[in-house]
Amino acid sequence: MTAIWAGIDAGRTHHHCVVIDDTGKRLLSRRVPNDETELLKLLADVLALGDEVTWGIDLADGGAALLIDLLLNHGQHTLYIPGRAVSRASEGYRGEGKTDAKDAAIIADQARIRRDLQPLRPGDELVAEIKVHTGHRRDLADDRTRVINRLHNHLTSIFPALDRALDLTNTGPLILLTGYQTPAAIRRTGARRLETWLRNRKVRGAVQLAEKALAAAESQHTSVTGEKPTAQLVHTLAKEVMRLNEQVAETDKLIEARFREHKHAEVIASMPGIGPLLGAEFLAATGGDMTAFDSPDRLAGFSGVAPAPRDSGKINGNLHRPKRYSRRLQRVFYTSALISIRCCDESRHFYDRKRAEGKRHTQAVLALARRRVNVLWALLRDGRCYEPIPPVTNAA
Repeated sequence: MTAIWAGIDAGRTHHHCVVIDDTGKRLLSRRVPNDETELLKLLADVLALGDEVTWGIDLADGGAALLIDLLLNHGQHTLYIPGRAVSRASEGYRGEGKTDAKDAAIIADQARIRRDLQPLRPGDELVAEIKVHTGHRRDLADDRTRVINRLHNHLTSIFPALDRALDLTNTGPLILLTGYQTPAAIRRTGARRLETWLRNRKVRGAVQLAEKALAAAESQHTSVTGEKPTAQLVHTLAKEVMRLNEQVAETDKLIEARFREHKHAEVIASMPGIGPLLGAEFLAATGGDMTAFDSPDRLAGFSGVAPAPRDSGKINGNLHRPKRYSRRLQRVFYTSALISIRCCDESRHFYDRKRAEGKRHTQAVLALARRRVNVLWALLRDGRCYEPIPPVTNAA
């Protein structure tokens, strides 16, 4: 039986494939378009070179999604090699140049010699949908942050007092800016008419918001150069933030609905601090399949909540934050740990104990997040929901 290894340096429009044998000799090197017909031809040519093929690829989604599905649908053993690992491994190979062919050859060789690479598995359609929606929500939230920052900049340039007075993450101030952007306009309107205008648009706290706006307007009587076009831009940006808020809210409802359909939804949501959104992020980051993590330590390492040792010589116990981990999954465990401190007595007691031991706030939260990884992993393994430990009562 002839064993060969195929490395794929994946791209958006083209991939480069290099096939090697057990001695490292190149049997094939080809650049192929990211097209189903061409990829199937490549698959047939590679299979003709050996009896047992192991594929390695440096992307797990995006531009490589079509190729990965084709390989998995044809029963091919496919390993994922992160781009960072390929970059570091390249330092051990001859030559300083970087080409797609060289990267593909390195990927093939790493797939040949390493035994710790994660195999890719056929995806769950529901998890794939959750992953798409959570990624879209993250993009919307990033867009909203950028627009809010631009809104702050423009409002500060013409009306700094109002910018200081308003919280632009709330709907009421945004509605105010769709109608009034300058000190003169707010003073002409007056507190009573401004309050009525806000009430008609169902703004909460209309009285307080109108008073803040009028106080800011009374503190500035100078019309800044370029005020009129900037005010128009402030109006447009405020409307844009409101539109993004609506899109985020709609996406949240969709994510929650899909999350509730997953078989592990009840178990995940039973953990204090994990709601539908964080639960959906957890499924998107892990695939919802704990068989990929043979122990809670493996899951903790992937989540970035387990310190990595950096011992050398006489230095022992030198622990640092790991460099390779899922930022997405770390956010799930860290954020849920923060929330659980406020809503779960057990988490609060654990956090207080770590603080009493001299740990800083961030260290204590990470320690709590690490413990919660153990709990969630065990719950998913056993298929049971979280149950608080009942308080111990002293005998009479």
